[in-house]
Amino acid sequence: MKNSGASQGQSASELISKRIAELGDWRGETLSRMRKLMQDADPDVVEEWKWMGTPVWSHDGIICTGESYKDKVKLTFAKGASLKDPARLFNSSLDGNVRRAIDIREGEEVDESAFKALVHEAVALNSSGKSKPAKKAKS
Repeated sequence: MKNSGASQGQSASELISKRIAELGDWRGETLSRMRKLMQDADPDVVEEWKWMGTPVWSHDGIICTGESYKDKVKLTFAKGASLKDPARLFNSSLDGNVRRAIDIREGEEVDESAFKALVHEAVALNSSGKSKPAKKAKS
């Protein structure tokens, strides 16, 4: 795993680890678990620290961001509208043209294999250079 977007002498990975530790509750545990799944799914994922403190995971472009709020951890896939989601992990930002998000609330679990499949698909999409969903043929 590579780092990018270091700040004040700390690598992006160090800053993400610090954020997880600062949360100190279920949100930190959730973000940590999802980070590990991201790394398992794509060993070449690059961790970045952008936009004044947002963890970002990239591979040939942004895969997703990881934000924490009082009541949820939000993983926003930059090109989520172009990804197949048969397990219906996306449960937020569903009416956008580009992004899709997974909101995880306290006590909720995410299907690990379905999440890894989304990561694989996002990496493949980034690597292909395509960014828009395919239009459906009219019948």
